[in-house]
Formats: sequence, structure tokens, C-alpha cells
Amino acid sequence: METPMAPDNGDEEHAVIAHFRLAADGFGDADQRERVYEAEGVMAAAVEEAGVGEVDGNEFGGGEAVLYAYGPDADALFKVMEPTLRGLPFRLAHVVLRRGDIESRVDL
Repeated sequence: METPMAPDNGDEEHAVIAHFRLAADGFGDADQRERVYEAEGVMAAAVEEAGVGEVDGNEFGGGEAVLYAYGPDADALFKVMEPTLRGLPFRLAHVVLRRGDIESRVDL
């Protein structure tokens, strides 16, 4: 499989920020958190192998889980993460692709 090549964006950092609505308010239940942690590990390995950035962690609260990833090309980063993100069962869900000062939203 070919590794996507990121364009040279200088010092501009791009981000992929995934938001998932959990079934319960607060931090969700233990099973939901475990699924997010597992998906985060899968994506971290895939992103590292592809050389497109890094998965930088998560936040839980307010009935939502948020996953963060950063790299030089948000589109290349999302391409690697997308199959795992779409595999999570939580809906409503969306991803914010941040390219410098420009953001776009992708509904999952």
C-alpha cells in the first residue's frame, strides 16, 4: 500500500478532531470508553505507520467523546483514520478537518 504524501505546508499544523455522542450524559459508560480507547490505539498505529501525523489523545465529558490527531495534511490524516472512525457505533458523529485557519465538517 502506498503511503499518502503530505504537501509541504511550512509550519502550518492541520488537525482531525472527531466528535461522538455517547449514550449517557457525562463520560459515557465503561464499554463506550473502552471502544474509544481501542479505536484510538488502532488509529495511532495506522497513522504512525503511514507517517501522516500523530493521534494525540481524547476527551470525555458532556455526553461526548472527542479524539484529536495532528499532522501536516488533514486530508491525508483523515484518509488513514476514516475507516476506524466510521466503524465506531456512536451517532451523532462528525469530524472537523482543520487546515490552518480553515475548517470543514464531515458527518459520519
